[in-house]
Amino acid sequence: MPIRFTILGCGSSIGIPRIDGYFGKCNPSVKKNYRSRCSALISFHDLNFLIDTSPDLKSQFLRNKIKNIESVFYTHMHGDQTHGINELRVFYLKYKKKIELFADYQTSKYLKNSFSYCFKNNYGYPAIFHLNKLKKKHIFKNKKKKLVIESFKVKHGGINSIMYKINNKCAYVSDVSKIYPKDINKIKGLKYFVVDCLRYDPHPSHFNLKEVLNLVKIIKPKKTILTNMNNDIDYNEIKKLLPKNIVPAHDGMSFLI
Repeated sequence: MPIRFTILGCGSSIGIPRIDGYFGKCNPSVKKNYRSRCSALISFHDLNFLIDTSPDLKSQFLRNKIKNIESVFYTHMHGDQTHGINELRVFYLKYKKKIELFADYQTSKYLKNSFSYCFKNNYGYPAIFHLNKLKKKHIFKNKKKKLVIESFKVKHGGINSIMYKINNKCAYVSDVSKIYPKDINKIKGLKYFVVDCLRYDPHPSHFNLKEVLNLVKIIKPKKTILTNMNNDIDYNEIKKLLPKNIVPAHDGMSFLI
């Protein structure tokens, strides 16, 4: 069985609509304009590997009928990627086994400081996570098949974030303002490239549409999928501007890699 990649959420930090119901330039009658905060899922046979714990994680899991989690890989420490962490407690209660987390140094430090109760026993509540150092390459085996997850440091404004490459076929980078030149060759010719495209105008911490289009010309993936889109980007309107090999994401979008 091939590996399935699911984009659980493809919205920017406040989601669409905002908590006050504001849709910006997005047409509320188009279902694909309803965007929860970014996270993604790698399904490998009966194992599920999560990328980031979005604040909308509970609704994302319910909508996609996700019943178990093996591990979580974090991109960076911002709230829209981490603040759904407590929702995973149910899987510890269900399986009586700590969930493995993988994060770089800064994100690990933030998680331990902000959610200390998740990592140490406290007043009868057991620790539910085991925090691991993020390596350049992680290999998981299941039913004689391999899942290879590689990590690459990228720039995200004033901090670093992580781009993940899965089985040398798909790269996922939800928050990025620069991919370092030394890594460009490592993502050329991929089957899928899921990339941050916050808005049309430039932004100091994110790619905009022009920057994505320029990057795609260099790395030439078979298909590019735009994620982390804010409410300036209407699903149907941006589709009119894009070539056939580039598409906007929508919540629940999935593909085989």
